[in-house]
Amino acid sequence: MRKIVTALAAAAVAAGTLAVAPAATAVQPQGPDYAPPPIKWGPCSAPGLAKAGAECGFLVVPMDYAQPSGPTVQIAVSRVKHKTAKYQGVLLVNPGGPGGSGLGLSVLGRNVPQHAGDSYDWIGFDPRGVGSSKPALTCDGSYFAPGRPAYVPKTPQLESTWRARTKGYAEACAKNGPLLQHIKTTDVAHDMDSLRKALGQQQINYYGFSYGTYLGQVYSTLYPDRMRRMVLDGNVDPRKVWYDANLDQDVAFDRNIRIYFDWLAKYDNVYHLGKTGSAVEQLWYAQQRKLDRDPAGGVIGGDEWTDIFLQAGYYVFGWEDMAKAFDGWVHRGDWQTLKALYEKSNAPGDDNGYAVYNAVQCTDAQWPQDWDRWRRDAWATHTRAPFETWSNTWYNATCLNWPAKAGKPVDIDGSKASGALLISEELDAATPYSGSLEVRKRYPRSSLISAPGGTTHAGSLSGVSCVDDKVADYLATGALPKRVRGDHSDVQCAPVPQPVPSPVASGAQQKADAQAKAAAEEKQGLLAGLLRF
Repeated sequence: MRKIVTALAAAAVAAGTLAVAPAATAVQPQGPDYAPPPIKWGPCSAPGLAKAGAECGFLVVPMDYAQPSGPTVQIAVSRVKHKTAKYQGVLLVNPGGPGGSGLGLSVLGRNVPQHAGDSYDWIGFDPRGVGSSKPALTCDGSYFAPGRPAYVPKTPQLESTWRARTKGYAEACAKNGPLLQHIKTTDVAHDMDSLRKALGQQQINYYGFSYGTYLGQVYSTLYPDRMRRMVLDGNVDPRKVWYDANLDQDVAFDRNIRIYFDWLAKYDNVYHLGKTGSAVEQLWYAQQRKLDRDPAGGVIGGDEWTDIFLQAGYYVFGWEDMAKAFDGWVHRGDWQTLKALYEKSNAPGDDNGYAVYNAVQCTDAQWPQDWDRWRRDAWATHTRAPFETWSNTWYNATCLNWPAKAGKPVDIDGSKASGALLISEELDAATPYSGSLEVRKRYPRSSLISAPGGTTHAGSLSGVSCVDDKVADYLATGALPKRVRGDHSDVQCAPVPQPVPSPVASGAQQKADAQAKAAAEEKQGLLAGLLRF
């Protein structure tokens, strides 16, 4: 699920906590010989897409590309056509996850400055198994309902309970049948090429966020001559698919939640949660222990408390909302606001995103099958990074019993790619900065924009002009920032700014913050529900 800087990774290796990356397999840069039928376009039912004048339809593809005349699946697709005489082709978008719905992302072009997105047909799609695609995966819609056992297995009974829960979820997923064998990232990459064919294009352009960067890496390795321009924001480290990546995330999120605690302390005159980051941290963990013993309203326990504040490690956009919820709970016993924040990221009864997340990650690469190894790694990491290590461990433990065979990850090779614009804030916890540096090495015609000190994950097109204008220049002309020597970014920008609480902000600051928040919320709304890669 989630995310480390080089020094922390090195420390983990020294402590013996990181797994050896699974052996990669070289895949020939060619794909299946499948000719998809034309997409039958029609009006979109989603209000946002309909308002934008988007068209919707389904792409029909084989469930198994080795059997092109066998069973098929339908990929939900949306399209917002170009608005200028200068046409630059189709631009596919993926929001991440894996398991994120991208159907609504065909409207993302309007977020690109200087109308640089207007010369493209923007293509949103729900990858196989996701959202409006058919069939859509689901295993147990009640899995994240409140009343779960505490994440940290302080007793053998808690450990056994969680192992049984994760095994039960994996077993429930078996009802999805043969699709589980054909939902790897490589399958989705082949679907992207089928979509290219159905759209009558020789090449595609691509914009990937988070896990979507890995999908872009895989596609441009398999089909290097089919990729024209590619923007990858929040880059997955191709060396760490996927077990090592999750251990990395544990440490990085612990760092970022402490940065958030420091921010809360800075504004103690507003929230009254502690005058130092350490004091806020102590209060946060005290509340977690209290909720483990006695869930607020019977629904917000220590697990839900952790999950609510996980977003603070991903983005600065929701910091004020979480601060108000923290303040409201501690000082007024308001648990309803906590409940609303929890359900915002964990819609009751909906496990589609989690089901697909497992289906992809558990089969992209072989996870360790020895529980003792998971336990040792988790406890060693938890000792220095307690915020979400065990939460993340149980989130992924379904891979111990996943009812589909794992494959081997693609050996990512960008040497033949025409170019790529890479973006990363340097304290991104979900996809640590070291991953962007690795991708930059593998794509010699790429350029990397970094934001020193920034903690926001996949934050482009959120209103930071230094970043967004460079995205616009690249999409308009193909021009990348000049690549410089060395193992570092090619250009640096300011990060997405930390918010200033409205009670202490000036009128001008409030207006600027409101504008920035509106821009960020529009984009984040399109990426809603994605709190993993």
